[in-house]
Amino acid sequence: MAAAALPLALPRGKARAQGWPLRPVRLILPYAPGGTNDILARLYSQRLAERLGQPFTVENKPGEQAIPGTALAARAAPDGYSLLVGASGPIVFNPATHAHLPYDTQRDLAPISILAAFPLVVAVARDAPFPTFQDLMAFARDHPAGTSYGASAASFRLPTELLNQRAGTRFAYTAFDGSAETVEAVAKGEVTMALVDSGSVSGAYAAGRVRVLAVTAPHRLPAWPHCPTMAELDYPDLTLRLWSGMLAPAGTPAPILNRLATELAAITREPAVLQRLRGLSLDPVGSSAEEFQRVIETELPLWAEVAKKGGIRLER
Repeated sequence: MAAAALPLALPRGKARAQGWPLRPVRLILPYAPGGTNDILARLYSQRLAERLGQPFTVENKPGEQAIPGTALAARAAPDGYSLLVGASGPIVFNPATHAHLPYDTQRDLAPISILAAFPLVVAVARDAPFPTFQDLMAFARDHPAGTSYGASAASFRLPTELLNQRAGTRFAYTAFDGSAETVEAVAKGEVTMALVDSGSVSGAYAAGRVRVLAVTAPHRLPAWPHCPTMAELDYPDLTLRLWSGMLAPAGTPAPILNRLATELAAITREPAVLQRLRGLSLDPVGSSAEEFQRVIETELPLWAEVAKKGGIRLER
């Protein structure tokens, strides 16, 4: 009898994945409530719950540079019941800037899908004496010791350091707690400029407090059709987007990962979800796990090299 039953046995991973999810799933979000990543996590958690028949609960675990929450997800059981909604900051930028992280992106996490992405914009004060990006660069070269930029995380700091390296400028780094504080400092003239997420600039721009001089998107943005792309300005290396995606602890069964990737891609294509993402100034993506993996493999060495050239290495 036992021998006859053997052909029906499933490999361990498939057995664990069969019927998943059988109970609630938690989405670990290493950010505080209210921000774009939080909105994104809750949007997808609701649709996953509706499609898969189990609660998907967002757990906010904010902390320094999203490190504690990301480490918590990396250490979770690889059973499909703990997932990470992670942005490019903790996944590809933190490894470049932090000497000792409690997680290793490629060893400890399995990419599932990039949900959405967004470009950065070059913002300056409304009354700043440089009406164009070329004027800003000329000003920076003429005043090498008198220009600065604001950034609240490595995901904003390293792109600006890449600009310094490519343009030969010396914008000095000033730290801020968040994008809103960074934009406020730009508007007040406390820093010369900032490369910051487009959504955070929208309010100050609409109020006439800042100008947008360039965008890192591959094409001009509808919100700022007059603003050239960095490629148009002869900085093709600055064509980049930050992203938010879903990952799982390494070792999570492949059938679970594949099902999640399929569901997330389908959710991203839903008209209501597309409308919501675009309303947040986000570009819908819904990538495959393989595409997500290639993005990580490309960006990790890129930002590591930028951090090395800029002498940026942080201890925890």
